Amino acid sequence: MTSPGADLPPRARPERPRRADAQRNYESLLASAKRVFDEQGVDAPLDDVARRAGVGNATMYRHFPTRRELIIAVYADEVTELCARGETLLGEEPPGDALFTWLRTFIAHVATKRELALALADDHGGQRSTLFHRWHAAMHASASALLTRAQRAGAVRADLDTSDLLALANGIALTGADSDQAERLLLLIRHGTDIGR
Repeated sequence: MTSPGADLPPRARPERPRRADAQRNYESLLASAKRVFDEQGVDAPLDDVARRAGVGNATMYRHFPTRRELIIAVYADEVTELCARGETLLGEEPPGDALFTWLRTFIAHVATKRELALALADDHGGQRSTLFHRWHAAMHASASALLTRAQRAGAVRADLDTSDLLALANGIALTGADSDQAERLLLLIRHGTDIGR
């Protein structure tokens, strides 16, 4: 699978391996940005990101010269983690449970990371559209692999379509439902896709 961050701008995607200390700083900044954005929102002061990472502002701006590049890197990493979860679940049984475990993770991703993705303004070069296409394609591929496996195992209906399933899961995320209601709604989807129905 192609990395969902493969189309990052040059400063946000390393083109050659970093020194070990630079790699540690990069990873620390990325982890810190995730936490700060989760706690304070995407407009949080970037000084807070650097402080939490334990690095100076100059180090942060060397890795991420703009807020946009930091947001792209953070969201790309979130998508990569979501897709990696799908890869792991492809080896877990039963296939129907694996599919709906990933859909639960997808719903949480959309519900909690939507602001981050939407913070990327349109640009004249079309980078935003390219990135969104890449991220959506990666998530679609993860869902499709899990759905195909569940269908082959007879765990869900053979006529299910990946795009329809993701649209339903996306709808749950966008309702703003609490975790209990989101779980009930996901169960309604599961009962509707059950092979015995």
